[in-house]
Amino acid sequence: MTELIGASIARPDALGKVTGAARYPADLVRPGMLHAQVVFAHRPHARILSIDTAEAQASPGVIAVLTAQDVPYNAFGLIEADQPVLCQDVVRFEGDKVALVVAESREAAITASKLVAVEYEEMPAVTDPQWALAPDAPLVHETRGTNQLFHFPLRKGDVPRALVEADAVVEGTFTTTWQEHAFLQPEAGIAYIDDQGRLVLETAGQWMHEDRRQIAQMLQLPEEQVVMRYATIGGAFGGREDLSMQHVLALSAWKVRRPVALVWTREESMIGHHKRHPVTISCRWGGKRDGTITAVEATIIADGGAYASTSIEVVKDIALFACGCYEIEHISVDGYAVYTNNIPSGAFRGFGAPQAQFASELMLARLAEALHLDPAEVRLRNIYREGSIEPTQRPLPAGVSALPVLERCLSEARSRWGYGEPVASNEGYLKQGIGIACGIKNVGYSFGFPEQATATVEVSGQAELERAEVRVGAADVGQGSHLILRQIAAETLQLPLDKVTMICTDSSESPNAGSASASRMTFMGGRAVKDAAQEARNRWSYTDDYQAQATVQYRAPHTTAVDPVTYSGVPNYCYGYTAQAVKVEVNTLTGQVQVLGIISVHDVGKAINMQQVTGQIEGCLAQALGYALIENFQMKQGRVLTPYFSTYLLPTVLDMPTEIVPIVLELADPHGPYGARGVAEMPLIPFAPAVADAIHQATGAWLDQLPMTPERVLNALNTRTAE
Repeated sequence: MTELIGASIARPDALGKVTGAARYPADLVRPGMLHAQVVFAHRPHARILSIDTAEAQASPGVIAVLTAQDVPYNAFGLIEADQPVLCQDVVRFEGDKVALVVAESREAAITASKLVAVEYEEMPAVTDPQWALAPDAPLVHETRGTNQLFHFPLRKGDVPRALVEADAVVEGTFTTTWQEHAFLQPEAGIAYIDDQGRLVLETAGQWMHEDRRQIAQMLQLPEEQVVMRYATIGGAFGGREDLSMQHVLALSAWKVRRPVALVWTREESMIGHHKRHPVTISCRWGGKRDGTITAVEATIIADGGAYASTSIEVVKDIALFACGCYEIEHISVDGYAVYTNNIPSGAFRGFGAPQAQFASELMLARLAEALHLDPAEVRLRNIYREGSIEPTQRPLPAGVSALPVLERCLSEARSRWGYGEPVASNEGYLKQGIGIACGIKNVGYSFGFPEQATATVEVSGQAELERAEVRVGAADVGQGSHLILRQIAAETLQLPLDKVTMICTDSSESPNAGSASASRMTFMGGRAVKDAAQEARNRWSYTDDYQAQATVQYRAPHTTAVDPVTYSGVPNYCYGYTAQAVKVEVNTLTGQVQVLGIISVHDVGKAINMQQVTGQIEGCLAQALGYALIENFQMKQGRVLTPYFSTYLLPTVLDMPTEIVPIVLELADPHGPYGARGVAEMPLIPFAPAVADAIHQATGAWLDQLPMTPERVLNALNTRTAE
């Protein structure tokens, strides 16, 4: 049998996706189903004085109009249940839901939704996270008494002394904004009661068992009475981690006891699900003439929006990565997550690491400039190595490959583009530059959050193994995880790929493998499948029944919370490392930045499917380019100003460079299946600072705000000229 690990096997779902045969959630809607329509608040902060549903209820075709009184447990949240399913007293952002109409047709539901009469008393909205921390700021959640959702401090060494003793100290403030996930299909799904009396939802998400838990809690049902099934999923990127419409869809079907469909428009999706956190990072870095970075001091303020979502965990990661992937002796970081009346912020590819390392990589480059040193040499001197101590005062998990990744990136940039050599004359208005940046991102859950994946493998055969069935509750959100898990199982069992059946998309049939997030599914789900397959094979060898089954729960090496007194802890069990070189051309007349080439180097431990790895890198780079240069999600006074793709611009093929060079290193992780570690988020981490560094190399101007739009580039150029 041919080697399956590392082979670029074609995706079995590819044909259906390109021909249109694949069934996404909106394709599941059938004639005769009822349709639901959400009544959104469309105001950032207001008290609900009354809700009159009589006229809507009397509208033709209406079956039910549901309000907060119809919700058995009116609170939900991925980590903290601070968000109402349907608002009863107060609305806190314009995407809050106040009522739900269920009707015989979509048109009837939409018509009736406009007849729901809600009387509001407008309340002052707090939309600036720094103002939100002021003592006189309006409270988003009055019962909490503060808009500070979370404070995460990290301390290591003696920062004040180290800054005084440094040969150079640089200061900077960096700001990032929201980013829309822009997955291919907006939220949609169907819900019904099956012949066993169970509530079944067929939709899209990233973690079936967590969706099930929250919905069961909302309806006060045993979890086994709720079944989550995932259809084909057109992307997620963290945007489907939180419930957005699944819970109201479930509520409508449970209440009316008939099949119900809910399909959002793109505009509803834009205001209805969370975004990437806007973050402000103010920092000081100190260093010695020999290039040693001696101290980092940083204050981080993240706009969490109206509800908690994953803000607490994101801020922990931003604080942890405020020093990038460099070993620094003296560290003082304070991270804050803040409630505002803006759209909630939550998980997005990179989970805080892109914001943190936009600042850290540029601060390193500025410090190198202040010390009159080559930033590449400063990186090489300080970058993490095996045994390096991270900010939480504990050694990094084994498998530290930051240095070989950086060395390969520098080598490729020099050989391909002449990086580090004297720059050719840039006397015209089009100026070129090459930027370098490194990145680090955790694989899997952090800071003591329970991390596990469970898989069941059943094998059968007489003289030899003939077939296997793998059950693992793993979402495939477009990244190809089902094929990866299948390859791992087939390789472990030494079976042809077509002899392995996967059952992954039904919470009642597949055990919990955790979320398709945190670049963890290949590592965690893959390890559970590999271990279960090996155990099933072993059991089959010692039985006369011609079949055997094994269920294995894989638990990753332990992590811990950070001790609030000593600031020590084990935050993560695995990291991915990356380095990028980016070549740009800057039009100094218009401020337009064109990316000409990208070299993206990654250690993936082991590429289970090489084509999928390189595809993940290339796809992530498109999203990274949008985040760095184009995607400018804007809010004003709590209202979304960019609710359409005509105003929220996404990169197209014409924005991408023709030269994209993904380079894959395979330095095996000691715990990953066949040595594999995750890669899906990594290309996004260093891209924006690499672009900013390239702009600086081309023009001498520093950018400190994302996205780096033409207007901001021109302002930076003008500021430099004025200096």
